[in-house]
Amino acid sequence: MLVHEIINRGRDDDIAIVDEGRRTTYAQLKRDIKRYRNHLHALGIRQGDRVGIFSRNSAEFIFAYFAATSLGAINVPINFQLSPRETAYILQDAGVKHLLTYEQINFDEPIDVEQHDIATFGDGNFDDAPELPADFSDKNPCVIIYTSGTTGNPKGAVLSHANLVCNTRQCEVFKCERNCRVLCVLPMYHCFEWTCAVLNTFYRGAANHVLRVFKPKDMIDMVRDEEITDIIAVPSIFKLVTALAKAEDFKTVRFFMSGGTTLPDKIVDEFKAKFHAPIAEGYGLSEASPAVFLTTHGEERQGSCGKLLAGTEVRLVDEDGRDVAQGEVGEVWVRGGQVMLGYWNNPKATAEALDADGWLHTGDVGKVDADGYYYIVNRIKEMIISMGENIYPREVEEVVYRFPGIKDAAVIAVDDKLRGQVGACFFEVADGAKVDTRALKRFLQKNLALYKVPREFRELPELPRTSTGKIAKRKILEDYLAAKEAAQ
Repeated sequence: MLVHEIINRGRDDDIAIVDEGRRTTYAQLKRDIKRYRNHLHALGIRQGDRVGIFSRNSAEFIFAYFAATSLGAINVPINFQLSPRETAYILQDAGVKHLLTYEQINFDEPIDVEQHDIATFGDGNFDDAPELPADFSDKNPCVIIYTSGTTGNPKGAVLSHANLVCNTRQCEVFKCERNCRVLCVLPMYHCFEWTCAVLNTFYRGAANHVLRVFKPKDMIDMVRDEEITDIIAVPSIFKLVTALAKAEDFKTVRFFMSGGTTLPDKIVDEFKAKFHAPIAEGYGLSEASPAVFLTTHGEERQGSCGKLLAGTEVRLVDEDGRDVAQGEVGEVWVRGGQVMLGYWNNPKATAEALDADGWLHTGDVGKVDADGYYYIVNRIKEMIISMGENIYPREVEEVVYRFPGIKDAAVIAVDDKLRGQVGACFFEVADGAKVDTRALKRFLQKNLALYKVPREFRELPELPRTSTGKIAKRKILEDYLAAKEAAQ
């Protein structure tokens, strides 16, 4: 099965999408995709070409994605929170010539890409595009998901049709059925949302209810008024709606799923006390389409991200690549049908992530209990997860270093009650220089997505270093926490 063929599992008269009151049946969905498909073909889009999508959640995002896929083209969904500089890098790295966007992007420097209004892209009459050749393989690339790079620039994880269809089928543990109404609240560019809340919904022939912009009250109203049955979100969203919603607002919801980052016990306890329902957890990464572990509906175990998905292999290994015993922690290695083809035009990064035997080295540390439930306990990488968004300190630091007067910098994850984590920037200035923290923050806001900009800035006389000369981030964090505790 190819990704765009998933919608054929829905019944023509059933509702496929509800978007700002507009209800689209599966039959209408097919017609709308065809209109976008014909326009893309008229622009010259062919098999293997990359098509960019820079948009908030909408029915049009879905039309564009499936239209490009049905031509054998490769989608490049882009985080709409990125700055023009960051967006330009992705477009140029992927070789995107056509970008469907909900708003015109003014790039700092001219780039060779044509922008199209995604909302009106289906307007007009174009000749019918030909069908894909019968020998088109599901091993062909379907999408490139750009993930922030640990060495600065983001890397594009290439997922095939087979990868996405495999992971979609594995979502059967949610027990979503044709009569379910699934809330789409996380951004569609996010792999977790696209597979688990969009593709999975269509694969089951259910209805996808699109929330274009997350506002707690709007979400609560939609859940209540549309009698939503399935909610897939991140911990910060569950925390916000727990504070604002009434128990009866969520009375129709049968399944709650959290992903993106670790779900704190306090959030679960408060949620269960109010709504008398558990929250299932999952774990994954873009390189695995993304799900590796998911919790089966009705078998939730607090603190666990669930069990290994069918058709997937996992190893927990020590620093020497040896398997650890049950209950001991080790790096998570995964192999299965959902694991990416590799990184776009980046064989070095691919070789570092995927070994010769096909094992994806996730960089995350986990353990498993006697019942087969997995727990993610730490990250080898220094990644910051803020409201479900991944932030790599190195990427932020490289922009900080571009600011005049900065000698050294370290961006470190610190706890935040709402976001889970945020970045804190510690810096040392060059001899004789002065750095205005407010000006530095404005500079970062111009060159980074706002969610990547550190929430705290602290100038230090000198950044501590290890015996090998590396910046001692652990020491910086210890001193920061000690000073914060002393001030309380």
